[in-house]
Order: sequence, then C-alpha cells, then structure tokens
Amino acid sequence: MPSNLFTPVELGGVTIQNRVTVAPMCQYSATDGVPGDWHLVHLGQFAQAGAGLILVEATGVEPEGRITLGCTGLYDDATEAAFARILGFMKSIGGSKVGIQLGHAGRKGSTVAPWQGGGLIEGAGAWQTDAPSAVPYLPGWPEPRAMDADALARVRSAFAEAARRADRAGFDLVEVHAAHGYLLHQFLSPITNRRTDAYGGSLENRMRYPLEVFAAVRAAFPAEKPVILRLSATDWIEGAWDLDQSVVFCRRLKDMGCEMIHVSSGGLDQSQKITVGPGYQVAFSERIRREAGIPTMAVGQITDPQQAETILATGQADMVALARGMLWDPRWTWRAALALGEEIALPAPYARCNPALRSKPFVTRT
Repeated sequence: MPSNLFTPVELGGVTIQNRVTVAPMCQYSATDGVPGDWHLVHLGQFAQAGAGLILVEATGVEPEGRITLGCTGLYDDATEAAFARILGFMKSIGGSKVGIQLGHAGRKGSTVAPWQGGGLIEGAGAWQTDAPSAVPYLPGWPEPRAMDADALARVRSAFAEAARRADRAGFDLVEVHAAHGYLLHQFLSPITNRRTDAYGGSLENRMRYPLEVFAAVRAAFPAEKPVILRLSATDWIEGAWDLDQSVVFCRRLKDMGCEMIHVSSGGLDQSQKITVGPGYQVAFSERIRREAGIPTMAVGQITDPQQAETILATGQADMVALARGMLWDPRWTWRAALALGEEIALPAPYARCNPALRSKPFVTRT
C-alpha cells in the first residue's frame, strides 16, 4: 500500500509530488535583500533531494520589513531577478514546487544576525520599525511607530506587489507570514495590538488587517497558484492569542481562498511558556484542520519518517514540514523513501548512491 507521505497533494491548481515540505529558514546571508550563491546552494540541495515543497525563508516585502540587514527581500528588480535565477536552477533539477514566505518583521525588525547577538542594529543601517501599537519587543528597546492609515496602505500594497514579483520570478506558491511575532501576528495578539480604531480591540478588529493583507496577496497572485498562510496557533501566554481564536481566523481565511494553514506557535513575547517535545505543535494542526475545515501543514520536531507518516495517516495534517532536521540532513526525503519502501526520483549522477533505494533517475536540464 502506498504511503501517505509520498502520495501527491493538490493545492489549488498545483500538484505537489509528495507531502514533505522544507520549512522556511532565515539564512541572514543576503546583501541589500538580494539572495546570492549561498541561497542557490542552500535551496538547490533540497531540490536535488526531491522534497515536494520548498519554502524560501521569510522575505521582506519592503526594506524596513526585513528582520536583519542580511534578510532577503522581494521589493525591487534586483531582488526579483536574483530569485528568478535561483528558481531557474531549482526547477532544472527535479519536480519540487517552490514557494516563498512573504512577511514583514514589524517591531522585531532592525536587528543583527543571531550569531552576532541578535540585538538591535546600532548606528548605520538601523531603521524605525512599524507595529500596530507602540509596544517595544524587549525592555529598553525603542518604541515602534504605531501604523497610521498611510502606513497600513503602504504595507498592504507592498505585500501585493511582492506577490506579483513572486509570480514573475517563477514561484509556484506564496505563503503569507502571520506567525512568530512578526507584523501580522502583532495585529492578531492583544499583547501587541492595543489600538482603539477598527484594527484593534475585538477579535474581529484584530483579524481585520491580516485578512486585508491576505486578500491583497490573493488578488495579486494568479488564481491557479495557491496562497497559504503560516500561523502561530497560540502565544503560549494566558489571555493572549490562542487556539480558539486561531480556529475562527482560519475559517475566515478558508472563505477567502486560503489553500492551507502552516501551523506553528509562539514567537510573540519572551514571557511565553512553551512545552516542547516531538511533534509538540501537531495537536494545533489537527484541531484547526478539523474545526476550520481547511488543510493544514504540521511542523515542529517532526524528525522521523514513521512519525511523519503517522501524522498524515491519522488525519492530523495534510503535509509535514521540517526545518532544522533538513539543515542537518538535506537528504531526509531520500531516507524517508527508503524507510517507507517508496520509489523516488533522483538526479542521474546520484542514482547509484544506495542500492537499497528504489529510484527513478532523471537527467538534469541545463
């Protein structure tokens, strides 16, 4: 009997060859938002290994929407052309579909790379951050600028323009980033959204701007290509954004044409109390899938092929995503195929790598 993990899945008008996703992972290695050879090799290795879907790291829709100066952007011709080059290579070496996570860092922007301490940029290169309300991310950090009507319109339009650029560059899918404490998540959570206008207060009001941004992206991206959304299902803080509210939000997204919810959690505030362990976020995925009636992608300490297969077989998610596990073992998809007795397509130069792996060699296009 075929495995669930290696059964194709349809998202909108796109067929994805298996249920394995490479989750978006920031590399902090771009120059002026432009991805380079590091990204070509980093992303290209996953295309060689045959994951069904590869999601490019959180990519700023405007320069001030980046997390760090090293983050990728998709807001001008140079960033678009660089991604088109990388996409051209990835699509020449296999059947993986490639998506991009479009986002805006909000109050978590203007920082240095994690290996440089992760603090605020000081001096040249720093920028004024925007947020729903003037609530700093950490004590002692400067207040972000509460977004006025012009700022709301500017960022909404930037998301739409980035979606158009994503289509021209060759992306198969767009993921709207509403997780991990970045701008759209900041609107959802009452911890960071203290507005008194139509974008704050009630759940309906706090959802309003993220839903407007999703609608703008959906309208700008071709109808036959899917738009999905990454969500923090809970803040892991009492009285904050939680799973009940997430279910309501996801029902609205489904009605607006969202094809899938990529279910993560946390990242908004350092007072969070997260209980971690293998598959610790899968229960969130299962409930959203069941109660909102929308396909979901599970992520978070999913490391073993049999674990991934069980998540799919028991209806807890429709796809699974790996991040750190893929950095450690970029050929995880091959290992999963071997464990589940599946055949997988390999580039012809690699097809002889393991006699036990059932493979269909293909010749790369140049």
